[in-house]
Amino acid sequence: MSNGWVLPDEVLREAPAYTPRPHELADLELLLSGAYAPLSGFMSRADLTSLTRRGRLADGTPWPVPVTLQVPAGVASDLELGDPLRRALVLTDTEGAPVALMEIQDVWSGREGVAGLGGPVRALGDGGHGPFQRLRRTPDEVRALLPPGRVLGVIADRPLHRPQLAQIAHAARTLAAHLLVLIPTAGPTPDGLPPEVLVRTVFAARDRMPPATLITVPLARRGDEITDALLRARVAAAYGVTHLLSTGEMLSGGGPRVLVPRELAYDNRDGQWRWRDDIPPPVRRLALRSEEIDDLLDRGFPLPEWHTPPAVAKELARARPPRRHRGLVVFFTGLSGSGKSTIARGLADVLRESGDRTVTLLDGDVVRRELSAGLGFSKADRDLNVRRIGWVAAEVARHRGMALCCPIAPYARARRTAREMALAAGAGFVLVHVATPIEVCERRDRKGLYARARAGLLPGMTGVDDPYEAPTDAELVLDTSDMTVDEAIQRVLVHLTDTGWVEPRLQPA
Repeated sequence: MSNGWVLPDEVLREAPAYTPRPHELADLELLLSGAYAPLSGFMSRADLTSLTRRGRLADGTPWPVPVTLQVPAGVASDLELGDPLRRALVLTDTEGAPVALMEIQDVWSGREGVAGLGGPVRALGDGGHGPFQRLRRTPDEVRALLPPGRVLGVIADRPLHRPQLAQIAHAARTLAAHLLVLIPTAGPTPDGLPPEVLVRTVFAARDRMPPATLITVPLARRGDEITDALLRARVAAAYGVTHLLSTGEMLSGGGPRVLVPRELAYDNRDGQWRWRDDIPPPVRRLALRSEEIDDLLDRGFPLPEWHTPPAVAKELARARPPRRHRGLVVFFTGLSGSGKSTIARGLADVLRESGDRTVTLLDGDVVRRELSAGLGFSKADRDLNVRRIGWVAAEVARHRGMALCCPIAPYARARRTAREMALAAGAGFVLVHVATPIEVCERRDRKGLYARARAGLLPGMTGVDDPYEAPTDAELVLDTSDMTVDEAIQRVLVHLTDTGWVEPRLQPA
């Protein structure tokens, strides 16, 4: 989008700025483009109340889901609705660049420390940046490109393989409709592919489609299938779609007519995709499940041509190379003295000797000194320390290196965030819980930390007067009280080899 409004200098100097969360930024872009018409901004309390009670906005307009902006209470406290210069809020992207000006017309308290804001938004600047900007068209621009007549919409939130392409071709032919493919780009796909990879895979299948218009749309998943389906149908209608091909989660809630395709299967007799029940079982092949496709890619096997066009398979293989060539974060967690740093260092030495992997070791103490100097040991500071480690590890893994992390990381939420960052970078994540009992850790206590904590000289010691939330999602659990360091390292290596992250090595005679 372009033609953004230039913010007056006095407002730009005085107005506070805030970076919305990713799904709110996606909503903001759809508001600014007109895809959420008749909404012109984030909803007020009156709209939310009416939507909850009647499924309509306060003015009676039907609308499927809440579109809201939540900010820290401190941001809301700086706003004054009666002052034109102090009721403006600059909304920025994740890099701090202004995206829109919001005129605050409603403020209300939400959960503790959070406030809701309602009011119209207006674009600022040149419309942002990022890959495939040329495909980010407004509904008005897209409708002007479409031919008259029916428009079949497909929301391509996953790569299109031959069965999906056959369903699309059949529906377009039956309706005599032009095809509009909307590619969601507000975040990773349900299968974890980055949005730019999804765009490339869809374009790789373009020569297998009927005449089509392809665009990207910043649709974010809200975590509820019904809500997602209703909102997607509404957005598709804004872009001119008259018929929407279901992906299995679509519901009709006004807007385009939803088509539910029959399940297809591959007919070995002539190599065609037909309705499953029309093919005798002996010559029928079912479409591969997502898990089967991922397994083939993880092991470095080619996707079968009967199921996936070669150009699509090539893009998927580039984006998801075999595990042995893909980035990986191995995240050790455990109490101080559990042995996690010793195991991580030994594992790094073994991997460096083999030369198969580029290894980065992020030791907790070193990170505290070099990356997180100045942070204390409050829960917030500990979470921030782990988040920094997770971010650096994810960037290492994004470029297909292996990051070994060994902080205490006592809180489950922070560990979960580290996992999410690695997966978002297209890497793997292996959580290793070094579950050595605290009694053994205290006997080791080389740094004297436990002794000082027991004497009341070191408050906030994990395991003494601050909790350690034992993982329930660890891929591997080690207890160094009943194994040697070499045995622990070998256990980790066996796991990484068995799961394909490390090449198997012949043991010397």
